[in-house]
Amino acid sequence: MALTRFIENSQGDVWRYCAYLTDQQTADDVTQDTYARAIGSLHRFRGDCDAKVWLLTIARRACADHIRSQTRRRNLMQRLRDNSSEDSVAPIRDIELTQLIGSLDPDRRDAFVLTQILGLSYDEAAEICGCPVGTIRSRVARARTDAVYLMNQASGAAEA
Repeated sequence: MALTRFIENSQGDVWRYCAYLTDQQTADDVTQDTYARAIGSLHRFRGDCDAKVWLLTIARRACADHIRSQTRRRNLMQRLRDNSSEDSVAPIRDIELTQLIGSLDPDRRDAFVLTQILGLSYDEAAEICGCPVGTIRSRVARARTDAVYLMNQASGAAEA
């Protein structure tokens, strides 16, 4: 009963996190893999961190494994290059948030999604990513800068 409630309460955040790290079609599979891994390693959960942080750490690893096995990053970059070479870059209003976030550096994207979209604290994001809090702060700041640059670039291309 408690496990069912935990899954119901956390499933939305886990799915969104996986969707931003991979894509929406893959998120269902990776989310399912995350819960399978979590249930399989429940006996190792010591309770020394928040259960949601523990679960999102597992989700991050599941996404990384999926990306490595599918060479997702290489395919994504090729798709982005193909899209940007067509006629012109779409106006800002046509840019999808997922595409913008998907074009960010993976480490910056992780930090940005965890803190700005899922609403976790910088401390929780640092624990999930396995790095210092200062690193998370700088990654989020750089992700914001990158996003503004990409939006300005798209806006300039749309006006040309």
